[in-house]
Amino acid sequence: MIPAEAIVLAGGLGTRLRAVVRDVPKPLAPVAGRPFLAWLLDGLARQGVARTILATGYLGDLVQDALGTTHAGMALAYVREEAPLGTGGALYNALRLAEGERVFVLNGDTWLGAPLAPLAEEAPGADLVLAVRPVPDRARYGTVRVEGNRILGLEEKGPSGPGLVNAGLYLARRDLPERRPMPASFSLETEVLARPGGLDLRAHRTEAEFLDIGTPEDFARAQALIPAWAAA
Repeated sequence: MIPAEAIVLAGGLGTRLRAVVRDVPKPLAPVAGRPFLAWLLDGLARQGVARTILATGYLGDLVQDALGTTHAGMALAYVREEAPLGTGGALYNALRLAEGERVFVLNGDTWLGAPLAPLAEEAPGADLVLAVRPVPDRARYGTVRVEGNRILGLEEKGPSGPGLVNAGLYLARRDLPERRPMPASFSLETEVLARPGGLDLRAHRTEAEFLDIGTPEDFARAQALIPAWAAA
């Protein structure tokens, strides 16, 4: 049985999108007339997720006003950071509300059309499983270093060429904060994924459709691509 709970990290400032999206937080950026988050939540509900925790920050009240307490039969809960916590701090903060032993985690500005069940089956005992995707140019994203399906660390953004990148979908143990205590504010990428230490971090490879809406160019592409991908 796959976990029936998810966390969406929806607290980003969206500074690169300010030229085209100014009055709402990035996860509410309109894609084909609907908030981007609505497309993400559709996919979770279709795959049997019964409860999603939205970790909000900048303009978080607008997220709750827009989405309410249910979406497509799925319950929605909210946890808002009062000061920026980074991706890791936001995740740890939201895990306090999780009810199951494992929970899916999604970046609120990234589309990945991958099914959830294979991710859950990749390494059921791992502390965290990360969906990774091969791309022809890793310069914008950095690279996930793996040996088999074990994550060894991350390489910084910058070098060009093909590589495996973080595709913005995870499966994490609810007790991850106890297994790797961290400050209130930290980056999941640089403090955990880049330095696994004693944690068991695994990679799940996917070729699914992938799009980060964080730049004006990719946000423009999303207007046609995401509705088409969702319909498929």
